[in-house]
Amino acid sequence: MPDTVKPILSVEGLQTVFNTRKGEIHAVNHVDFDLRAGELLGVVGESGSGKSVTMMSLLKLLPMPPAEVRNGRAMFDGRDLLQLSDDKLRTVRGGEIGFVFQDPMTSLNPVFTVGFQIMEPLRTHMGLSKRDAKKRAQELLELVGIPDAARRLDDYPHQFSGGMRQRVMIAIALACDPKVLIADEPTTALDVTIQAQILELMKDLRDRLGMAVIWITHDLGVIAGIADRVMVMYGGQVVEHAPVKELFRNPQHPYTKALLKTVPSLSGERAKRLTVIEGQPPILSSAPNACSFRDRCPHAMPRCGTENPARYGIGNGHDAACFLVEPEVAHV
Repeated sequence: MPDTVKPILSVEGLQTVFNTRKGEIHAVNHVDFDLRAGELLGVVGESGSGKSVTMMSLLKLLPMPPAEVRNGRAMFDGRDLLQLSDDKLRTVRGGEIGFVFQDPMTSLNPVFTVGFQIMEPLRTHMGLSKRDAKKRAQELLELVGIPDAARRLDDYPHQFSGGMRQRVMIAIALACDPKVLIADEPTTALDVTIQAQILELMKDLRDRLGMAVIWITHDLGVIAGIADRVMVMYGGQVVEHAPVKELFRNPQHPYTKALLKTVPSLSGERAKRLTVIEGQPPILSSAPNACSFRDRCPHAMPRCGTENPARYGIGNGHDAACFLVEPEVAHV
């Protein structure tokens, strides 16, 4: 998708801190990204890299305290989400921006029918009557591929399989025709077959409804098949960003290269061991003033321990936060 298309969501300098008994944890550190209408942005990285916290910060879905969004702007449809009152943000959540959480069993209320839970945002955000909301809820279940939708509206979450519960969560997120859908590792708890079905469903829905999607995952294999662009996060920062084909063809950051090596290959080497990234992600007790990946990086230089690299442009909409791609270093 051309870079000239105006972003539907533009995030600048986002910084989120958790205040704990042992001090501050700087979970998100000056994150910048744009999302354009109709595209799917993949956000990848290990657990603890800041993927989910970044997106939940935008909609104030984190408990505050201990979380604190300390800095940044998140422009959406002419409004800064981070400056909206709770009441105004409530109209955005579920209405204009949908959110699909990782575990549908803990996200769905076990004591209400799925029909009630789909109808609730329709009546709250769109003012539909009970009759019209029920009709729309049935259409949504049919849209996400749940058979015998009219009857299943009266079922409870425990009466659905894991894959079907995730489809219900997607139906709830789509209820009010959002402009943006954020999906937080929605296939992680599902088996491979069901995961593939959900991925196909999401691609089909994006094409049919024209919404923008942010897909959070730790699995680069998932991103390869659905994303337009990829944002790689580590240590609460964006370390690489590129169109999906460019990222797989020409990864630049050592962390991205290491992640790609952990993806299982079907090339035929039966005895080849899976690659692992040695070491542990950093505990960010302060805002990073050096490269967060330096202790795990085979190419670390003395400079990496004293400076935090900027994101350097490589071309083709591709940038990476690494001194190895800094212009005067890359051409030595």
